[in-house]
Amino acid sequence: MTQNKSLLAYAALGAGVLALSLSAMFIRWADAPGPVTAFYRVFFSLFLLLPFFLPRAKQNPLTLTRAMWFPLFAGFFSAGDLALWTTSLAYTTASNATLLGNTAPLWVALGTWLIFKRKLNSVFWRGLGFTLAGALLIMGTDFLLHPRFGIGDLMATFTGVFFGGYYLFTEKSRARFDTISHIWFVGVGASAGLFVANLAMKHPLSGFDARTWFIFLASAIVSQLIGYMALAYALGHLPASVVAPTMVLQPVATTIFAVPLLGEIPTIWQGVGGVIALTGVYIINRSYQRTSPKTPGV
Repeated sequence: MTQNKSLLAYAALGAGVLALSLSAMFIRWADAPGPVTAFYRVFFSLFLLLPFFLPRAKQNPLTLTRAMWFPLFAGFFSAGDLALWTTSLAYTTASNATLLGNTAPLWVALGTWLIFKRKLNSVFWRGLGFTLAGALLIMGTDFLLHPRFGIGDLMATFTGVFFGGYYLFTEKSRARFDTISHIWFVGVGASAGLFVANLAMKHPLSGFDARTWFIFLASAIVSQLIGYMALAYALGHLPASVVAPTMVLQPVATTIFAVPLLGEIPTIWQGVGGVIALTGVYIINRSYQRTSPKTPGV
């Protein structure tokens, strides 16, 4: 991977962190159940992306092969992540849900080690420990003061597992598809999964006011198109074991955005947690730069 591609991958990763950190804001602002907001977020993105996808579908024969199952499965895992996380907020605190959902780097690391048989050195594991500890302080104050583990916490934990699966399947998919084609197939898989989930939970898919429909569209543009495309580009040039821990910076950015947008002032411990998480991300990425493994570049 050239230095320019490496810089672009990290720039895309930063953009993905910022775009996805606004996801909680859209869910809070929309006058609709969380899984419904998540459904329209991915469903609308399919139509916005279609003019860019169709020319690639005609030129790329891989879209007609079994390789499409990699992004489709990434979409199914994304649907599970979004459905469980937005639902868990009704049964547990936002702090608990975000903390447990951000265990994705742990599941990615275990999947990389056990499934892909890649060796992760001690420096990586040290960095991962710092990163998760930082996330614990940022979003886990309530969990530490009032520990309880119920159905909402269980759903949030599986959110991390599903998001970890998304990372791993996306890394495989990006070795075969360009960013736009990958994201479009992910949207198909996620839309189908979220549609079934909303039917099962008996959530209404219509009858919302104009403001809520606008929020659905804004979420599709910001969180799905910008956020997931940036993340997919990064995963085409960096391994999931690096990208997933770096995305733990998402709650850091969410905390910062929450001050002007939601009026939520972070505590001193959240500030300390942000510094620790940044330290962990730095250690992980320095470890990757030193080992310089060959990664897919599409």
